[in-house]
Amino acid sequence: MKKRSWYLTIGGILTALMLAFTALGLFWTPYSPTAVSAPDRSAPPCAAHPFGCDQLGRDVLSRTLEGAGATLTIALAVLLVGAVCGLAVGALCGYYGGPADALIMRVCDAVAAFPSVLLAMVVLAVTGPGRYHVIEALGVLFIPSFARLVRGEFLKYRDRDFVRSARLMGVGGLRIIFVHILPNTWPTLLSGLTIGFNNAVLAEASMSYLGIGVSPSEPSLGYMLKDAQGALFTLPWCTVFPGLAAVLLILGVGLVGEGIRERMGASS
Repeated sequence: MKKRSWYLTIGGILTALMLAFTALGLFWTPYSPTAVSAPDRSAPPCAAHPFGCDQLGRDVLSRTLEGAGATLTIALAVLLVGAVCGLAVGALCGYYGGPADALIMRVCDAVAAFPSVLLAMVVLAVTGPGRYHVIEALGVLFIPSFARLVRGEFLKYRDRDFVRSARLMGVGGLRIIFVHILPNTWPTLLSGLTIGFNNAVLAEASMSYLGIGVSPSEPSLGYMLKDAQGALFTLPWCTVFPGLAAVLLILGVGLVGEGIRERMGASS
């Protein structure tokens, strides 16, 4: 088996396992993630609590299930906002060009020059924490990166022979964009989506860890790591399991993206 097949195989397995784990948390948890149990405070992993309990007696497995679900849904929503809007902006700028293209790309360059997490922190400092505020802030800030990626692909294809032939046949610009050019950009877009997803997971976890992401009433993996940092050595399971969930999710999606890039390189 070739190297690129291993990337896709291992990445696909890890991603599928983490998606199944996360989907389970959306419908079922062994205990209430917020239920406090005095007798179970700081309990190590055991049959009743496979991931142990934190310093308040909350079940770490239940909190990891719910936290992974929160982090995944936020990352997917951020990706949806950034990718859809970025696709529209990049496609129109890349195909039509002109002064509007130059102006919009300069704005995108200016936004991309600053770390998205830093800009999101500034926005959330004004709007306050919360799931929807995180999605809005990160989603908008992810638009420039997708717009630049899509624009580059459209610049590569807009003067190809099949596009010129479509123009000569009287095909409209929007049809050329979405029917003739867009399907040819999917390999690059899929690779970009995997990178964007991992960036969204890391951004959400970072902001929640700093206390400006989701509210404490809706735990995410980043907030769990923040909550457990004071007991890193005395209750290591409170950090290991949510951290491992985040690492495996990012690693799986990253390997899938690497596999896609390997296939693109082999076919070019």
